[in-house]
Amino acid sequence: MRKLTRLGLIAAILIGCVGCDQLSKHAVRTHLELGYSESFLGDTLRLTHAENPGAFLSVGANLAAPARIAVFQVGVGIIVLGLLLYALLARNLGRWTVAALALLAASGLGNLIDRLAFDGRVTDFLNMGIHSLRTGIFNIADVVGVVGVVILLCASGSSRETPQATNA
Repeated sequence: MRKLTRLGLIAAILIGCVGCDQLSKHAVRTHLELGYSESFLGDTLRLTHAENPGAFLSVGANLAAPARIAVFQVGVGIIVLGLLLYALLARNLGRWTVAALALLAASGLGNLIDRLAFDGRVTDFLNMGIHSLRTGIFNIADVVGVVGVVILLCASGSSRETPQATNA
């Protein structure tokens, strides 16, 4: 994959995914009061405005503030930078692998922006399920991360994606 093509793919994924994530969170913060919940599709989908100081399913929410900053801001920032550098500079990565790495970086960046702008909290608002069987409350960045992991697993296990040399 040519460097310019790779850069364009990474930039498009970052701009599209982080942009959608931030716009959706802004809409939730603007139009739904904290704790408010609205049900759709026979309660299969709920929009619930939540502010999460932890990771997915509030893991780490009870950590002391300095530990949360170290893990969720500094640590995630380093991981996002590492993913982007690897996706951009590593040789012999196929398109799907580059896309998956960019999706994972976009996921981390979307939530990192929230943490930096909103005192360490991430805006979550999506909840899916049937009756009492429900997901945790999540956001678009979380969905993007899951998609990135699935693509990365499929690309790493697939013989159809052959590594390509990086051209100048």
